[in-house]
Amino acid sequence: MIIDFHTHLLPPSFIKENYDQVMKDQTFASMFGKNDLNLPSTEDLIRSMEADDIDASVVMGYGWCDYEIAKASNDFILETAQKYHPKIIPFCSVHPDWGDLAVYEIERCLSLGAKGIGELHPTSQSIDLALSESISSLVQISSENDMPIVIHGSEPVGHKYPGKGLTSPEQLASFAMRFPEASLVFAHWGGGLPFYALMPEVRELLKNVFFDSAASPFLYDPSIFSIADQIIGAEKIIFGSDYPLLSAKRVMRQVFETLSPEKTKLIIGENANNLLHWFT
Repeated sequence: MIIDFHTHLLPPSFIKENYDQVMKDQTFASMFGKNDLNLPSTEDLIRSMEADDIDASVVMGYGWCDYEIAKASNDFILETAQKYHPKIIPFCSVHPDWGDLAVYEIERCLSLGAKGIGELHPTSQSIDLALSESISSLVQISSENDMPIVIHGSEPVGHKYPGKGLTSPEQLASFAMRFPEASLVFAHWGGGLPFYALMPEVRELLKNVFFDSAASPFLYDPSIFSIADQIIGAEKIIFGSDYPLLSAKRVMRQVFETLSPEKTKLIIGENANNLLHWFT
């Protein structure tokens, strides 16, 4: 069983008739430009999954700022999941500052099959993870419905890239401390947060946290898988490619080359399935 926990698809309308409108969304504008318009279709993702022997992919939105854009994206992902069930696992994207509207959108998406919330992009969405009160409602509804929350993480050092953001390991650790009841997945290795788990107090507060490997080859040496396993354990690591940025095969190759078959099974599928209860 192989589950790619971190992929993205956009409604075709975003790239065609609604491009100028979507570009007004701060998150979209920070990540895409006119040179990025040739984005893959759902069928491209399915073909890629079949070529790489992926059983299911989590398709999530970006951290939208505009509700109508988020709703259109959520609807597209939910419709895609219904059409390609069980290959597509839908997540929904919201902004906590929408207040009751954010709660309504999560409940609406949950009723239509959404299995998680994300991806949140605290930088472009201007979310203060340490102080935001509105995000408490998201955590509550996610905890009540067993929905993990995926949050984009940013490395505080290293090269810059579109959408990198400024969500540091310190901010993510503070968020995990605030909400020990939440099921959290910090994307992109949480900006390097696993390394700080060598500190006992940090290791303790990460009990409710998983880390996905989205875009890992663009960020780290392949040895990050074996090193992270030594620090936090393979049971805390979830394979994610960040498709279409990277193919699943390219990321999985690093797992296969650095870890034992038993630990590889956990990372490429079992951990995600235990979190989502997708395949029984």
